[in-house]
Amino acid sequence: MAPPLGNDVHTIRPDHRHTRRSVLAGLAAFGALGAAGCTRVASASGKGGGDLLERLRAQGVVRLGIAGEIPFGYIDRNGKLTGEAPELARVIFKRLGVDRVQPVPTEFGSLIPGLKSQQFDVVAAGMYVTPDRCEQVIFADPDYRMPDAFIVRKGNPLGLRTYADALRRHAKVATGTGYAQIQHAVEAGYRENDLVIVPDQVAGLNAVESGRVDLFAATAVTARLVARGSARAESTEPFVALVDGRPKADGGAFAFRPAETRLRDAFNTELHKLRRSGELYRIVRPFGFTEAEMTTLTAKELCG
Repeated sequence: MAPPLGNDVHTIRPDHRHTRRSVLAGLAAFGALGAAGCTRVASASGKGGGDLLERLRAQGVVRLGIAGEIPFGYIDRNGKLTGEAPELARVIFKRLGVDRVQPVPTEFGSLIPGLKSQQFDVVAAGMYVTPDRCEQVIFADPDYRMPDAFIVRKGNPLGLRTYADALRRHAKVATGTGYAQIQHAVEAGYRENDLVIVPDQVAGLNAVESGRVDLFAATAVTARLVARGSARAESTEPFVALVDGRPKADGGAFAFRPAETRLRDAFNTELHKLRRSGELYRIVRPFGFTEAEMTTLTAKELCG
């Protein structure tokens, strides 16, 4: 997951054979909650690391910015907020004395602007920690580290296991709006305007199944979940993309406004306790994460 890379990429819309399926179930609830969650939160004081944690304790609720992406943060078919990040937030904020979490759904590209403009208190969307983003927000330490994987046609007839394979076979590559995989494909030798950008994972699966593209590039957990149950597509084994000739460590984390260092630090303290006890993995495992995707990376390392 990375910032959008401009408007010179092709965009296709999904057909509706997989109209949201379980992958994007609860869209109506998502929209309703989005409308209900638009009220801005009160401005925080940057004095002494911010006072947001105290105000959240007094309010008893924290607003989470989510992007409706399975498995990171979404509204399920029953209208319930769930996903790797919201479930982790529930546990950590409870320990911090904040009993409830409330979703504020938005587009992925609007998460950082929404956070900065006080639309919600924290980004809880599995956002990758990147140097560019570190100039705009502060991150907790990552709660996972994620390799890439492809969705390909059943049997993987072109033998596509890495971006180098795809380039060598002149494969047509699709990926999602704002995905880090755009950069990964470009680093491998693709031009941005040769990539097909689709709006979501379901559209990526549809594009592969219909033969419009040869592969859809995504996080390994996304590829596993979206391809599961498809009769015409499958996910490849996870692999680590190369950036500047080196393996790229992508880690996802919660984001906070720069002034709120006290909240971020308190959040990190509880996160590290969960990591050490193994509870962190038990929380995220139901969403398709593997033990290999747990990490001890820090935000400082990823911010560069």
